[in-house]
Amino acid sequence: MLKLLVPVVLLMKFSRDWQVSQLSLGVLSGLVGLSCYHSMYSYSLGFGLGLDFVSYIMIYLSVWIMFLIIIASERVKATDNFQAMFIMVNLFLLLSLLITFSSLNYLLFYISFEMSLIPTLILILGWGYQPERIQAGIYMLFYTLTLSLPLLGSLLFLYTKEGSLTFFLSSPLAGQDYLSVIWYFSSVLAFLVKLPMYAFHLWLPKAHVEAPVAGSMILAGVLLKLGGYGLIRVLVLFQKVGLSFAWLWVSVSLLGGVMVSLLCLRQVDMKSLIAYSSVVHMSMVLSGLMVFSWWGLMGGIVVMVGHGLCSSGLFCLANMVYERVGSRSLLISKGLLSFMPSMGLWWFLLSVGNMAAPPTLNLFGEISLIVGLVSWSKLSMLSLALLSFFGASYTLYMYSLSQHGSMFHGLYSCSSGKVREYLVLFLHWLPLNILILSLDLVSGTL
Repeated sequence: MLKLLVPVVLLMKFSRDWQVSQLSLGVLSGLVGLSCYHSMYSYSLGFGLGLDFVSYIMIYLSVWIMFLIIIASERVKATDNFQAMFIMVNLFLLLSLLITFSSLNYLLFYISFEMSLIPTLILILGWGYQPERIQAGIYMLFYTLTLSLPLLGSLLFLYTKEGSLTFFLSSPLAGQDYLSVIWYFSSVLAFLVKLPMYAFHLWLPKAHVEAPVAGSMILAGVLLKLGGYGLIRVLVLFQKVGLSFAWLWVSVSLLGGVMVSLLCLRQVDMKSLIAYSSVVHMSMVLSGLMVFSWWGLMGGIVVMVGHGLCSSGLFCLANMVYERVGSRSLLISKGLLSFMPSMGLWWFLLSVGNMAAPPTLNLFGEISLIVGLVSWSKLSMLSLALLSFFGASYTLYMYSLSQHGSMFHGLYSCSSGKVREYLVLFLHWLPLNILILSLDLVSGTL
């Protein structure tokens, strides 16, 4: 694992040179891609770190999204808005994510999980747009920290009981008494906030709307996946208790997902709409993970990757519109087909990905989740049907309202995108649609 961690630490030395940082992250993402050439369950072991297939996928996603963030945030460099500090914060965030996804110890996982909160907060407060970013940052901080404290107590209790906090040495909990239930809830709640589950999601739209493009991309692309990854690691300990409470999480998630879908249909802020759609996607992931089925696990991981790429690309597009029009409101930034004709294709391609149409990863992931949930309970069919329908509805609403209609009269020019912007969008879209060709590897190795 040090061959991934050491380059990120060394890159901090070159944080003043934008091109070197950008190129180095691209090379690092290529090296991560080349390191999956084995058939072992876990590998790169040492120093309490190691990878299995789930953590490898998440690390690849983290490095890839961070590479795209540096390309997309060219405005920070153009305006000389503390660019060295910006790259340093992003690299520190990447380092904390790499340690989180590769740690084999629950306590190290917890520490690095919380450590990723600090650079995210600095990104929102330092490079955000409106004064409300302070409130958004405080919301995110306190939502996450409040329910993370019980997780620390839970892990310390696990250590006194088991004598070890290593993932593979901890045995599943056998009983179902009151202590087990309290232990289960205190372990799970921190990840539900991070995911975020419906009712714990109020920090997410605020954080997304106030964050710069880098903050939005890393939040949607990777940080929401920390919740799902943490659940995969922790739920192994609570199999019996987890199954007895699956009905609670599935019902809250699916009904909450339908309610948030309806909420998406009345949003006028582009970023807010994309942020709420993230809650809908993550509610399906949570349901799939909580029913303890192979299909649910497989679909959850695939949707996490697909959503990370697709949602990050949509935030990129929203930022491109904001940089030119000066507003994210769908009421002002209408008729973008007339103003940015070439960008209409990318709006269409990423919107198609958001509504889980073929050939995107989201399609396979959602089919797997639907199979897993319907086999668990036939009653979930109704909520899943509504989720699929409204998912297409709010995506079409966003696409049609932004691309069609009369253009804002203050804009008298036609603005094609820069090559850099097309490159970012292409690098979001390509893995989202190409990875479906190797799904036999994903489904066979999980």
